[in-house]
Amino acid sequence: MTLAGARAATVRRAIDRRDPLPGTSGFAGAVDGRLVRDVLGRYPLFYERTDPHVWAHDPGTLTEPQSLAAGHLRDETGTQRVWSLPEPDPVSDHQHALTELREAIATTLVDTSETGLAVAFSGGVDSALLAARLDAPLYAVGFPDSHDLQAARSGAELLDAELTEIELDHDTIREAVPAVVEATGRTNAMDVQIAIPLYVVARRAATDGFDRLALGQGADELFGGYAKIAKAPDDPRVRADTIRGARRELVRGLPEQLERDVLTLRSAGVEPITPLLADRIVSAALALPEELLVTDGQRKRALRVVGRRWLPDEILCRDKKALQYGSLTARELDRLARQAGFKRRMDDHVRKFIESLT
Repeated sequence: MTLAGARAATVRRAIDRRDPLPGTSGFAGAVDGRLVRDVLGRYPLFYERTDPHVWAHDPGTLTEPQSLAAGHLRDETGTQRVWSLPEPDPVSDHQHALTELREAIATTLVDTSETGLAVAFSGGVDSALLAARLDAPLYAVGFPDSHDLQAARSGAELLDAELTEIELDHDTIREAVPAVVEATGRTNAMDVQIAIPLYVVARRAATDGFDRLALGQGADELFGGYAKIAKAPDDPRVRADTIRGARRELVRGLPEQLERDVLTLRSAGVEPITPLLADRIVSAALALPEELLVTDGQRKRALRVVGRRWLPDEILCRDKKALQYGSLTARELDRLARQAGFKRRMDDHVRKFIESLT
């Protein structure tokens, strides 16, 4: 087994310099006998709880897998943090901040005609940037009356792009639940609701011959796309008392989410690609002032401004629902649970239903 995501020499320099963003798109694996995982946890890594010398990228190959925390290194002496998420001062010159972000996106999202790549598309700003910059077919998933399918149709038309629609139904949900639980080891409602549409769209892309799937993961956390970031400090869902603080709080939660997503997508037969989480984009995003995260209630302000170079206003002005809600997976999984006798008055009724299927 080897290091995934970066060259060993790059990771060695990052260790020596304590550089958390050394110009990669994430990495995990062994370097000189030491296990490492990048600061955002973009690649999962596990070791055997009873024998730390045994490790794998897939926890299913281990008896008692233990996840190596993001930003950490493990060697003979134990586990230690090597990298922490940068906390740069906000750039006071807004135009300079936008230029840095625009150049980072343009450099990272390079036009490609390589085969094997597809884009998970919801019609929102994040996936539309991928669609506009990458020469790849688009895949959208959701129930027939879902927001995401409707937005994807209109978005693909505006971009004059090829779109494959995958319509969810109850049978597909029932079939996907055991696969998702096996891949991730998670049965809580939120994780499974998010993972189901990812699994279904990835499985279809893999069936169609694609082995890589580009996703817009991380954009909402980095650029202030969540209401709880915009409402800080008044939103009880975050502890931070500023918009930038709330953004940092959510970015620090990315490793756990990315582990779920990567394991789900790989189990469906594709390798996830998350261009908006490349180091250069992350660095530019972390330096944004609050006014370029949220302005007059508009979230992801900087991303929308720089996106004018590639996207029409109709897409730039859209608000996007979270995947589990935009695809209606959360609603229909709850419906299936109640139909199976797991009523809402029961504690954690959706989790109980999920566990009944596995």
